[in-house]
This record gives sequence, C-alpha cells and structure tokens, in this order.
Amino acid sequence: MVSTLQQQIQQFYDASSGLWEQIWGEHMHHGYYGVDGTEQKERRQAQIDLIDELLAWAGVDHADHILDVGCGIGGSSLYLAEKFGASATGITLSPVQAARATERAQTAGLADRTRFQVADALNMPFPARSFDLVWSLESGEHMPDKTRFLQECHRVLKPGGMLIMATWCHRPIDGAPLTADEQKHLAAIYRVYRLPHVISLPEYEAIAQHLPLKSVRTADWSAAVAPFWNVVIDSTFSPAAVIGLLRSGWTTIQAALSLGLMRRGYEQGLVRFGLLVGIK
Repeated sequence: MVSTLQQQIQQFYDASSGLWEQIWGEHMHHGYYGVDGTEQKERRQAQIDLIDELLAWAGVDHADHILDVGCGIGGSSLYLAEKFGASATGITLSPVQAARATERAQTAGLADRTRFQVADALNMPFPARSFDLVWSLESGEHMPDKTRFLQECHRVLKPGGMLIMATWCHRPIDGAPLTADEQKHLAAIYRVYRLPHVISLPEYEAIAQHLPLKSVRTADWSAAVAPFWNVVIDSTFSPAAVIGLLRSGWTTIQAALSLGLMRRGYEQGLVRFGLLVGIK
C-alpha cells in the first residue's frame, strides 16, 4: 500500500510541478496573510512571509545544516540556505522536482551548498545526528505513518537541533469525533491530493512528546493562511493557467477543479493548518 501511495504522490508532483512553477512560482505552500488573515499582499510575498513568520515563531536565527523534507522544487531550501549561509539538503519523491530544484540552485549560485535527491521521508538515507534544522513545510500530510515520520526527523537531528513542521490537519477530536460528512469531505481531499490521511494537531503533539522532543510548542495558523486558497482559485482563470492545466493531464486538472474542497474545509473549521516545533 505504501509503495502504491508513493508512486501516486510521485506521479502527482511529476505532472503538476511544472505548471505550479509557471503560474504560481517556486514556493509550493500556503501564504501568510497576518494573524487574522486580513492583510492584503501579493501571493508570492505571502509565501515568503510564511517562511519568515515560521522562523520567528520558532525562534530560529541561524542554522548550519538544514534538511528540507518534501522540498518541492527547492523554494524553502534555497531561501533558507541563502538566508543563513547554510548548507541545505532537500528530499522529495518526485524526480522531476529534484531535477528542477538542482537547476534552480545552479541558477541561484547555491549549487555548492545545496543538494536535492529522491528519498523516502520514512526511511531517510542519512546518518543519525546529521542536521541542526529539520524543516517540513506541508509534507506531513503525505506521510502514511505519522509516528514513523517524526521518528525519522528526530533521528537525523543533532542533539540540540530543531524540528519545525507545518502541516495540514483536521480539527481536534477530543469529545467530538469527526462526523460522517466531515469524513466524506476529508476523503475527497485525500483522493485529489494523494494523501493517506491527516490527523489533528494535538495528536502530532503527543507523538512529539513521546520521541522525546523537548520544548514542544504547537500553534494553529488556519486563519492566517486560509485566504491563500481564494487567491489560487482566482488565478486558475488566467489564460496561461487554463492552457497549462490542459497540457498537464487529468490529475492536475482534477486538483485544480477541487481547490474549493480546501477553501470550504477551512471555512467549516474542519481543515486546519498546524505548526509544531521541538528540540532534540
């Protein structure tokens, strides 16, 4: 099952990453629109602001060896490597993404400090204690085994190193299990975006506490990022986006047609944007 899921994720990003870069740029993640989501800003700036706000929230002002888990086409990796003068390694299931990230690193003059490769985040090809910052921006939702994923992040961290994770979650379920309608809504999101399942932020926190990570903190930034989906939906009506979608194939078209699932999920309080930070 895991192998099949990995193939689906790879094929999804192999097919869609080129269009995403063409229309939406190098950062394949949400944007930040202020604490309550009311700040008006250009979408790419909002995506850069999300990175900086995450770093500020986690209290990170330097890093030497960074691992970007689920690196896409290198948006965060290259930004962090340049910001901190650090070395950065990015892993993805998509050969197309790894190759494009490598090209972008060369163009940016960062080829000597960055490396991108195809690798499984549940079985990382790195020795223990390799990185002082493990960065996971919207990749946890793709992991079929959330505990194993956090265990691997913990394993490759150096003592004193930090994990920063931002991931799609569903609402907390203490005392109020997901309803049948909510489960149906999430199942539709899973099918479109090739996700095994998501969990709640309190569940992630419990896993992190048992690793054990120290100084674990969490936050829900759903309000701050929810406007992103309206911006992306609006952009799909441009001629370039329509032409690109038609060329990218059915899986990418299906994802574009289903953007409203995420918007409605945020509006209903079902889909959440969860943050977690901890120190080894």
